[in-house]
Amino acid sequence: MSAESSCPRADCRPPITDNPRGNPMNDTALESPVVLVVDDDPDVRDLIEDYLSGQGYRVLCAPDAGTARGLLETHAPEVVLLDVGLPGEDGLTLARFIRERLDIGIIMVSGAGETLDRIVGLEVGADDYLAKPFDLRELKARLKGICRRYRRSAPRSANATLPAESETRRITLGRCQLDLDTRQLFDLDSGELPLTSMEFELLKMFVERPNRPLTRDQILSITQNRDWNPYDRSIDIRIARLRRKIELDPEHPALIRTVRGHGYMFVPAKSG
Repeated sequence: MSAESSCPRADCRPPITDNPRGNPMNDTALESPVVLVVDDDPDVRDLIEDYLSGQGYRVLCAPDAGTARGLLETHAPEVVLLDVGLPGEDGLTLARFIRERLDIGIIMVSGAGETLDRIVGLEVGADDYLAKPFDLRELKARLKGICRRYRRSAPRSANATLPAESETRRITLGRCQLDLDTRQLFDLDSGELPLTSMEFELLKMFVERPNRPLTRDQILSITQNRDWNPYDRSIDIRIARLRRKIELDPEHPALIRTVRGHGYMFVPAKSG
C-alpha cells in the first residue's frame, strides 16, 4: 500500500514498537519531532510509522494506553496521535491523563461519523482531531502546525508563579492574565491554568484583533492555516473551554462574544 494512501483498518499483529524509528541518532535526529502513535490496529500503526519516518519524524508506537503511558515516561514525544477506540482504557481517558500532566500536542483519531467522540476529545484538551480514513499528507500538515506551535513555547516550571509585570508582556483577560512571552495563562487568585497550544493561539489572535468580528473560517485560517467547514465544531468547543477559564460568567461572556450569523469577537474589558 502506498504511503500516500488513506489510513486503513485491519487485523494482523506485528511487534510493538518501543524504540523511535526515523533518522539515525545524530545532531539532526535530535532535532526531529518525536511522535507517539497509539492505535490498536497494527496495520494503521505500521502505515503511519513508515510514512512519518520517511518524512523525518521519529516515531514510537503503542497498541494500548498502558504501553503508551510507559513510553511517555521513558521518552519525550512532542505529539501523541491517539485513537479514541482503544481496548481497555479508551483514548479519551488517556488524553485527559496526558493533558493534566504534560505540555505536548494531542491529535485525536476517531472513526467517520463519531462526532461525539471528537467533541469530547477537544473538550478534554486535544489540539486537533482526524476522522478515519484520513490522508497521510493531511496528518503531516496537522503535525507540522502543532509541532511549530509547541516549539515556540517556552519551557514551563511545574511550580510556575505569576511573573513580574516588567519581565513579560501580559494581557489582562477578565480574572486572568495571558503571558504572550511564556505562553501561559494565570488566574489572578489561583495561579497558572492549563492551556493547550491551540487555546493560546486563539487567545493571542483575539487580543491582537480587538473589537473585530471574525468568522470561523478566518479563525481557523489564522490559527491553523486551514479552512473551516460547516460540520467542524472545533472552534466552538475551544472557545467554550476558554470562556470557562477567563470569563467571570461563562454563560454570559463579556470578553469573547458571539456575533450571530458571523462568528466571534474579542471585546477588551474597560479599564477603571
